[in-house]
Amino acid sequence: MGKRNRIVIDFNQPAGAARRSGRSGGGSRAGRVLILIGIVLALFVAGIVAGGYFWWQHFKSQPSYTLALLVDSAQRNDSQEMDRILNMDKIAENFVGEVRSKLTGASLLNSVLPSQVDQVVAKITPQLKETLRQALPAEIQRVTEPARGKPFILIALSVPYFADIKKDGVAATADMKAGDEQIQLVLQQQGDGSWRIEAIRDDRLTNIIVETARKGLTDRGSHFQEELQRRLNDLKSPSASPSP
Repeated sequence: MGKRNRIVIDFNQPAGAARRSGRSGGGSRAGRVLILIGIVLALFVAGIVAGGYFWWQHFKSQPSYTLALLVDSAQRNDSQEMDRILNMDKIAENFVGEVRSKLTGASLLNSVLPSQVDQVVAKITPQLKETLRQALPAEIQRVTEPARGKPFILIALSVPYFADIKKDGVAATADMKAGDEQIQLVLQQQGDGSWRIEAIRDDRLTNIIVETARKGLTDRGSHFQEELQRRLNDLKSPSASPSP
């Protein structure tokens, strides 16, 4: 017959030692579980942080980010930042083109020679850049009044709610509504990947300039530029509108 295995029990071992050994094994398992949970939570938080970082870097390359910067700088009266975002030469050139188109196309000006229209437009052009530099911040502040006092991150996240942005390669348009008014911003992507506003289509602002130009055509007075400046300054008032 094979040799029998014998089980030896040491009755001299204290009962407490066995219990402590059992508890020690259970505590070790619980510690490993807690460590595992901690690692999972740390990876989860790291994933959220990394995802947020990469999303923010992508967002900074989009037209929405430039619009958020524009709104924020307008509400803080940061003229230096607005000058960086707004290409005033292109914007003024665009306004001049719209004004000339409306003047030559107006039925009440059929008897006016194109050369007379050109004279008035030429009179507007030199001062238009500076007057627009003064008027546009007030216009943008008026349209984006709900953003006053809000933190930049909240403004950035709310851009899709107050602007309809359409991107086409390196060009984009952003349509904003203020009551019954519609304002369109035309953006162009720069060499460094940032965006800059090249044109602003604002019927309210254009009509003020056009009405003043019409007055210059009919009155031919010497205070034409002063009248234009006064009407553009009226943009600071929310109730300002072109008079007939």
